[in-house]
Amino acid sequence: MENHFYIEKKNIVPLLSAFQPLCTKRTTLDITAHILVQSSNRELVLKGTDLEVSLQASCAVTESKTTTTESFLVPGRRMFESIKEMEGGITCALVDNQLVLQSDGADLRLNIKNPDEFPPFPERIENLMHLHASDFLAMLDHTMFLIPQNNSNPALNGLLLELSPEGLRLTATDGHSLINLQTDKYQYEKPLSWLLPRRAIFELKKLVESTSCQTLFVGTCDGQVVFSGELFNFFTRLIAQPFPDYRPVMDCSNFFEGNVDRSQLLRALRRAACLLSGNFLATRFLFTHEDLRIRMENKGVGTLDERIPVTIANLEEDQEVRFYAPYLIDGLQVFSQQRLKFFIKNSTRPIMCETQENGCTIRYLVMPVAPQSNR
Repeated sequence: MENHFYIEKKNIVPLLSAFQPLCTKRTTLDITAHILVQSSNRELVLKGTDLEVSLQASCAVTESKTTTTESFLVPGRRMFESIKEMEGGITCALVDNQLVLQSDGADLRLNIKNPDEFPPFPERIENLMHLHASDFLAMLDHTMFLIPQNNSNPALNGLLLELSPEGLRLTATDGHSLINLQTDKYQYEKPLSWLLPRRAIFELKKLVESTSCQTLFVGTCDGQVVFSGELFNFFTRLIAQPFPDYRPVMDCSNFFEGNVDRSQLLRALRRAACLLSGNFLATRFLFTHEDLRIRMENKGVGTLDERIPVTIANLEEDQEVRFYAPYLIDGLQVFSQQRLKFFIKNSTRPIMCETQENGCTIRYLVMPVAPQSNR
């Protein structure tokens, strides 16, 4: 075949896999089930969108015999599933309005469409800063777990990314708990903030991991935020609703600082959670000078009464606070240090846990449960 080129399966399959969440999502335009392919004698450029998240990726070609640049649309899922079942090098060509894929004796042909049917794609990226990809993935691991999936408040269904001369912050909340990560390792000359959708965060993390990129550029384009690696540009629209003002609730002035063995506390919390049996029941925490008494009662299941050692500085009198154990468990699982630093005040204020990891300060906050909330 004339005007053909070769691609390696091991190079193209991870990229096509990253397009699948976009190609398979229902949108107002049927054409978004397709990938826009632009082929040249040096590389394939792939573009896909679901009108909220867009992805552009490139794949090197070898032994190219093409003399012109060609653009066409091909069904994204069908192309992925077809190439996934081939082996080694794949010969590609355009013949009679079809994409021909040949490998190891197989000759597979996919119908293609005119590229003019594809929706406009973001262009002219303005890069603002760059991050080490490994740092960014670690930051996501510590924060993205708390992003709700379908909260009635759309502003909570995202991750707040803030840049400033002081550093970078990531914040998420489900209305009951809040996670905040900040580092001065990455700074920007002026304050910026973006509320990134949950789905975009999860897809971006998978993409960065699958492409093994080392450096991640952060920029903007046509009102969207763009994350770029060596092989891709990932575009996402932003959540328009304002993120709640979280800073006042994180003020721990006049709180009592304490520390406890994290593993010991986690085990106690898990024992308390075993008694919930699907009910929203608060666990009682009595903080004293010597220990933390944890009590849980579910009349239809059983009771727990346990004490674990704690150290609390300047505690003037015992403080009893009620918390929902699973909320504490969720956050403490992303901490790694054995000794857990925490701050408490009284029965109406949250508990805040804090740790330092890899140049980041991580704070996890849980709101108390009012006594009448037990049911």
